[in-house]
Amino acid sequence: MRSGPLLRLAAISGAAVMTGACAGAPESPPTLKAAPVNAVSTPSPVVTATIPEKPPSGDSPAVPRPMADEPVRVPPPKVSKYTYTFPVKGCRTTYARELLMVAKSTIWADRGCAFVSPVDGVVDEVQTVNRWSSSTDRGPDREGLFVTVIGADGVRYLGGHLESVAPGIRPGTKVKAGRQLGRIGNSGNAQSTASNLYFAISWKTSPHYWWIRRGMVKPWDYLDAWRSGNPTLSPREETMALRKSVGATLPCSTLCGRQQQPPAPTPPKKKSKKRTPATPLPLDLGAASHGRH
Repeated sequence: MRSGPLLRLAAISGAAVMTGACAGAPESPPTLKAAPVNAVSTPSPVVTATIPEKPPSGDSPAVPRPMADEPVRVPPPKVSKYTYTFPVKGCRTTYARELLMVAKSTIWADRGCAFVSPVDGVVDEVQTVNRWSSSTDRGPDREGLFVTVIGADGVRYLGGHLESVAPGIRPGTKVKAGRQLGRIGNSGNAQSTASNLYFAISWKTSPHYWWIRRGMVKPWDYLDAWRSGNPTLSPREETMALRKSVGATLPCSTLCGRQQQPPAPTPPKKKSKKRTPATPLPLDLGAASHGRH
């Protein structure tokens, strides 16, 4: 076979090459030093954190609150067919809620504030002259200048201690709730106090019974309702029930002298029967002469 000589030739050639390499090689090969390699540093990404400012001690950080819907306003229930308004308009007021001598309320307000009708109605009494005097202190004059209104509810409302009565206000004038009736002052027996409105609730009577118009029903619950509660709260039921209980013209019992009450009705005099004088009997002269004989 031909492959034998070829293998032998390759072996001889390889051995020669190896021998030559060993003969020509230096005893110690040179040491190669690697060149220094400068490391290239890649900058790391910078992360910036937002740190909230420290809130003042005792306060929590402000947190936005979600917007709320507007509240649904529900009107108060209608408890009567009448609508009322507070009797002082456009001014800051305070008033008593306790019984002082008579059932009325003193509404404190600045001089000149408007006194208005608390309900639709008709003007009943109007007093435009201040007749009160400290020397007499007559009951009918204590409220000074005043106006009364008979409301559509049948109740009488009095506003006294006025400084003036509004033009056009006279007995029989029809008014709506809120119509100005006068200006607040301190006439009558309030002349030594701050300006105020004497406000009273009662029922209609003749002016002769002046002590009834000055107050029979406590008014402050109704004033509270008309100012900031329910404008349909009516004093009619309470007023009519009281009138039925005590009578429409009960006698005066507080802050009134006997001379200030109406005179008691005088019972009619009984007609005396005229006596007819006895007719003298005729004298029988004949009988008399027979008797003498």
